Amino acid sequence: MNLLFTIAASLIAKRPLLNIGARFLATMADALKTHEVIPDVIDTVPPAIVKVSYPSGVSVDIGKELTPTQVKDQPSVEWDADSSSYYTLCMTDPDAPSRKDPKFREWHHWLVTNIPGKDVSKGDVLSDYIGSGPPPDTGLHRYVFLVYKQPSKITFDEKRLTNRSGDGRNNFSIKKFAQKYNLGNPIAGNMYQAAFDDYVPKLYKQLEG
Repeated sequence: MNLLFTIAASLIAKRPLLNIGARFLATMADALKTHEVIPDVIDTVPPAIVKVSYPSGVSVDIGKELTPTQVKDQPSVEWDADSSSYYTLCMTDPDAPSRKDPKFREWHHWLVTNIPGKDVSKGDVLSDYIGSGPPPDTGLHRYVFLVYKQPSKITFDEKRLTNRSGDGRNNFSIKKFAQKYNLGNPIAGNMYQAAFDDYVPKLYKQLEG
């Protein structure tokens, strides 16, 4: 009887944690669907949040509105990682040049592969970080962060892109990229929104090289 009581008590104690986890996933799913990240960018809800913090002091919460000025510098990114595995991190904008006319979907802002554990600084940078640069009068753009767990270390054949030019970043698809390299579905995600501000012309000047 004591053993049965112990097992029952253990299950009861864990039930609130399971409920919290279920509610968390449901909330994230609702948020990503509300902002139409599903299906515009990915097909499934990531099981976890990727934490994104900017040097300006702001952090990313799903759907939160930030300014291009606040997100101009490369952020720190964290997720629940296995130190013996490799990961791919992407930041992408499906609303280029606007959400109403996304003919350049997706314009990717950052792409780092072969990240050992969660040490982004040791990954292979395929595309340098570029902050948000929504054109004037195009409303809010969605900026989506996704993390994929790689099956192994991979040799990627994409051209390396610097942050001094916007060439090669438009009409990207993280979904097709993941399929190409057998990355599966994202294990973590997050997103914010941003509209034009006074920093954007400075960014455009930077991208002129």
